[in-house]
Amino acid sequence: MCENIYKPYLMVIDQIVEETADVKTFRLKFKNQEDADKFSFKAGQFGEYSIFGEGESTFCIASAPTRKEYIECTFRKAGRVTNALANAEVGDTVGFRGPYGNTFPIEQWEGKNLLYIAGGIALPPMRCVIWNTIDLREKYKDITIVYGARSVADLVYKHELKEWEERADIKLITTVDPGGQTPDWKGEIGFVPTVLEKAGLSSANTIAILCGPPVMIKFTMPILKNLGFEDKDIFTTLENRMKCGFGKCGRCNVGKLFVCKDGPVFTYEEMKVLPAEY
Repeated sequence: MCENIYKPYLMVIDQIVEETADVKTFRLKFKNQEDADKFSFKAGQFGEYSIFGEGESTFCIASAPTRKEYIECTFRKAGRVTNALANAEVGDTVGFRGPYGNTFPIEQWEGKNLLYIAGGIALPPMRCVIWNTIDLREKYKDITIVYGARSVADLVYKHELKEWEERADIKLITTVDPGGQTPDWKGEIGFVPTVLEKAGLSSANTIAILCGPPVMIKFTMPILKNLGFEDKDIFTTLENRMKCGFGKCGRCNVGKLFVCKDGPVFTYEEMKVLPAEY
């Protein structure tokens, strides 16, 4: 990290992928090779991405630490900063502060099955850890990814979904809400909790990693509990609660915790002690 915690790294936009009508993925490379050489992060950490003169926004690092020389972020146009980012082009300079936060304990998951469950724009916070464990595939047993969105058009990382679907060592289940399918859609039709229950997956020796809209979380948790998952074996990330990155602004304060310092990765066991409104 830079000596001045408020000073961002200077990054060049190396590649832009249009994921959906309002979601983009940036591949960013360090302007200074010395910064690139000393930079490191772990799956689950996040950063602050800035357009100079407009401000900064908080997103996860969406690429895996096993992929060197660049970082990636995926964001939806939702406000001043993200709209400014969306208007940036390949070759433009942006700022990056980070990495911040805790991490997914993937070393503790070795030898276990992994079940990833995501809805809509919540796949980007999990993409980092998904690719991290895929890149270390020999360390884990079965890997299952359940991903859903409102419609086919709203699915992000379509090229990667195709790659995961074609891999023999990964089980991918994709679904769209009723009415969101296209004539050539070959995946499931239904809400993520329903599709998860239908899949009849086992909780034995399995870690569940869950991220999605609150309503999806609300109806998915009972399914996981019915399948036999213990609270300590269910993980999620709360990156959307953060602002400054290191607990100074107070926006991420929940009960006794500061999400940007104590999280953003939590187990369901840890989540249960947070205030009910959270």
